[in-house]
Amino acid sequence: MSDIKEWEAANGAIPKGAWLLYRTGWSKYGDDAAAYANADENGPHTPGLTPAAARYLAEETEILGMGVETVGTDAGGAFGFDPPFPCHTMLMGANKYGVTQLRNLHLLPVTGAVVIVAPLPIVKGSGSPCRVLALVNK
Repeated sequence: MSDIKEWEAANGAIPKGAWLLYRTGWSKYGDDAAAYANADENGPHTPGLTPAAARYLAEETEILGMGVETVGTDAGGAFGFDPPFPCHTMLMGANKYGVTQLRNLHLLPVTGAVVIVAPLPIVKGSGSPCRVLALVNK
């Protein structure tokens, strides 16, 4: 939650209709399945939002959705959070989109990129592979 508040203090409120792209550097493990999952007998260990941050984004912002570099929108240990899987329950429950397994977020500016997410039109589907593009001014 503190990262979001620090970002807003430096850049202003998250704009209505924005995509929040959560840059952690995790995509550097994308070509190594074991490192990417970072799993052990207790499950995966990947970065993600706290329940408080997910609640804030779901209830206090008008973002369109959130994109992450990891395999899921929730942290690897989110099954143990209260509530479990807060990004899925709160963000998707608030009709906000979730996009996973993004790469090259480090190439984007802190603000100002136009994000295009193009899913396949799967009838009655709850998810889809997507082509994700970010347009930036040079």
